[in-house]
Amino acid sequence: MKLLPYIKLVRPVQWLKNLMLFFPPFLGGSFSNQGFFIAGLVPLAAFSFASSATYIINDIFDKDNDRHHPSKCVRPIASGIVPVNAAQFLVVVLLICSVVSARNVSNAFFLDLVVYVVVSLSYSAKLKDIVLLDIFCISSGFLLRLHAGGIAFNITISEWLFLSVFLLSVFLSTGKRLSEKQSLGDVARHHRKALVAYPKGFLEGTMYMTGGAVLVTYTMYVLSRHSPLLVYSVPLCCFGLMRYMLRVHLGLCGDPTNSLLKDLPLLIVGLIWVILIGCAIYG
Repeated sequence: MKLLPYIKLVRPVQWLKNLMLFFPPFLGGSFSNQGFFIAGLVPLAAFSFASSATYIINDIFDKDNDRHHPSKCVRPIASGIVPVNAAQFLVVVLLICSVVSARNVSNAFFLDLVVYVVVSLSYSAKLKDIVLLDIFCISSGFLLRLHAGGIAFNITISEWLFLSVFLLSVFLSTGKRLSEKQSLGDVARHHRKALVAYPKGFLEGTMYMTGGAVLVTYTMYVLSRHSPLLVYSVPLCCFGLMRYMLRVHLGLCGDPTNSLLKDLPLLIVGLIWVILIGCAIYG
C-alpha cells in the first residue's frame, strides 16, 4: 500500500486552519504561560483528526463530479488510487481519535467539535448546493474553531474579535466561491449547483462588503485593546484583504490556505502581522 495517496487524502496542509484554536490564547496573552504548548496539542489534534475525516467524506460524496473537474480529478478517491472502502475505514479511525482527544479536553469542547462535524457532514451531503448556506457552512468552521479555542484555554472571546473572525470567514468563503466560478466557467453547473445560482456580481459585491466590514471591526478590536503598537497592524490587515481580492480577480486559487502558502506577499504580511501582534502583547 502506497502511503502518499493517503497522506494527500487527509489534507495535512489544511490543518493550518486549526491554528484558529490558538487565536484566543495568542491574543489574550497566554502564550507565555508554562505548559501552554503541551496543553494545546490535544485540542489541535482533535480538530485535525475531525477536519481530515470531513474532508474525506466530502471527497467520497464528490467523487463522481471530481473526476470531471480540471484539478480535483487527481484527488486520491476521484482518481481511483484510494478505494472508497479504505477511505471509509480511515474516516472511522480519524473520528474515533478525534472523539477520544476532545473528551480529554472538556465536555464543552467535545460539544463544539460535534457541532463542527455535524455541520461539515450536512454541508457535504446537501448544504453545499444551497445558495448562501454553502458560504455560511464554510465560514462556520472558522467560528467553531475560534470558540473551541476559547473553551480549551478558558479565555473569553471579545465581541469585536468574534465579529472580525465571522466577517473574515464570510469574506474568504465568498472569495473561494468566486474563484471557483471564474475558473470553471460554463461547466460550473456540472460541479456545484450553488455556483450557477449566484447572480452576476453578487459574489463580487459580497466580497467587497465583507472585506470592508472586516477592516472596520478589526480596527475597533484593535482600538479596544488600548495598545498603540497594535494600531500599526491595521494597514497590514488592509493589505492582506486587498491582496486576496486581487488574487481572486486574477483568476488565482481562492482557497485561504493555498493563498497564504503560495502567495509570497500574503505570507510575508501574515508573518509580519504575527510578529507585530506578538511584540505588542508580549513585548
